[in-house]
Amino acid sequence: MSKERQQRAARAEQMRKEREKADRRQRNLITVGIVVVVLALVGIGGYAVKTTSDSRAQEKDVITPKGATADHGVVYTSADAGGKAATDPVKVVLYEDFQCPVCQAFEQATGAFLEAALKQGDISIEYRMLAFLDRSSPNKYSSRSGSAAMCAFESGGPKAFKKVHDLFYANQPEEQTAGPEDPELVDMLKSAGVSGSKVESCVVTGKFIPWLTEGTEASRDEKVTGTPFVLVNGKHVSGPNNTTPQLPDLQKAIDAAKKA
Repeated sequence: MSKERQQRAARAEQMRKEREKADRRQRNLITVGIVVVVLALVGIGGYAVKTTSDSRAQEKDVITPKGATADHGVVYTSADAGGKAATDPVKVVLYEDFQCPVCQAFEQATGAFLEAALKQGDISIEYRMLAFLDRSSPNKYSSRSGSAAMCAFESGGPKAFKKVHDLFYANQPEEQTAGPEDPELVDMLKSAGVSGSKVESCVVTGKFIPWLTEGTEASRDEKVTGTPFVLVNGKHVSGPNNTTPQLPDLQKAIDAAKKA
């Protein structure tokens, strides 16, 4: 082989090696680019998951619903019930638990009477929801439903609370059974006219569960021994032998308070 041909062959080999190097660099750059994109997508996905998770993380701090009383209650007045304004109504306090079947029975027996007394301006009602029956629910329905009702109250006031209150009792799960999960509670609030992203977040995070727990513990200091527990102008009302008060017991106590 002539010297000139050897030189051409050497240059060709050199060019081939340089092309291979260039191809390897290009492949490496593409690989790095793909890795960067994948890592970025993973990061974005992780952030989205974390954000979603954070938005549904269970609330740990005690947050008082706007408008709630210092005694962990919701005041429902004559005006809220669509009646005439009351100047000095008898104050009825009801301690209840949405999981409590006796509370449901009490509401069914006395609800119409209490609503009529409200519209007449004779009474006001303060509902103090407790969550002591979580132990009887596989999915802690007492505290979750109580918190959801307070979400309705904070969003829509006493009227919204009362609608949800009545709806929850109308659909009360049996004792020792699981109550509606959070998405169903959200749907129930929607059916009562309470909706929105803030409401949904409030329900799924159990925003007011710590507040309900605090109220449940405080009720023991008030000598609340079970639900329903009724106070009329600060006096405990019960049936014979300290049983659950019936409609005549409630009527008698309210009439006596009006005359006092």
